[in-house]
Amino acid sequence: MTSASADVGARTILCAGIIVLDEVFRVDRFPQPDAKTQAQSFFVVNGGCAANAAVAIARLGGRAVLAGPLGGPPGEDSNGDRVLAALAREQVDCSGCQRIAGAPTALSAIFLDAHGDRMIVTYGDDRLAAATPSNPAHLVASADVVLADNRFPEFVRPICGAARARGLTVVLDADRPTQMSDDLFRIATHVVFSSECLRATTGLDDLVAALAAIARTTPSFLAVTHGPHDVLWLGGASLHKTPVFPVKAIDTLGAGDVFHGAFALALAEGRDVAAALRFAAAAAGLKCTRLGGSMAAPYRAEVEALLVAGTAERI
Repeated sequence: MTSASADVGARTILCAGIIVLDEVFRVDRFPQPDAKTQAQSFFVVNGGCAANAAVAIARLGGRAVLAGPLGGPPGEDSNGDRVLAALAREQVDCSGCQRIAGAPTALSAIFLDAHGDRMIVTYGDDRLAAATPSNPAHLVASADVVLADNRFPEFVRPICGAARARGLTVVLDADRPTQMSDDLFRIATHVVFSSECLRATTGLDDLVAALAAIARTTPSFLAVTHGPHDVLWLGGASLHKTPVFPVKAIDTLGAGDVFHGAFALALAEGRDVAAALRFAAAAAGLKCTRLGGSMAAPYRAEVEALLVAGTAERI
């Protein structure tokens, strides 16, 4: 199946943040310290929260625009060239990407075990982390919603600020542990944490208590994903749960990014948060049933079918 171009009336999502080249090793089990192990297979795929979300959005029928720092210049950083070429094939508009002279594109070594769980080591040059967008107002001018991750906060903060100045919805993928005082939690209209990030940021193991702690610092919508467990979110003073779809996971790499991309697109299309979270859970669940990182992101018809069927075994 190939990516379809977005419809004329498709919503535009600006995805801002980290872009990575992933080198993925499939193993029976994760290696122990000082041990060697043989990989069953190996593949290279685009990665990074923003880039993965952009692919998901494009496959789901949205118009995905990507903004983030890459190594450069073109022709000198082959990994960056490779990433951009692959994203173009997925109908992702990469006009917001910036090539940073002398810096290599971020690179990850990833181990996937027999259960679909992953272990990730990422290298990102300090020059990428220090990069800032050249024209944030221009980047958000045609966006309906902005989705940003917090891996490169210096790059995404001006973009999120420009988006809020235009009255746009801003979804933050809170993937990197930070401080509870981080202003991105207040700039964004919607913050979706990974369970690891929420616990590390608040110092609280209980996810409900951790959400409540963050809620005392920001009026933003708050949610947390927790792998195969229910998505927890706050609506007013009430705690809500969105069930995930039961699937046989073989590759969880990029599932959270697919979730965030689908959630942002669903909000842009006018779904309320409960329906948007359900749509996102379906997209992420389908992704987990397939090997290939972001290149295993599902298409719109598949997600809609799962929403109707309720289980992947019926579609």
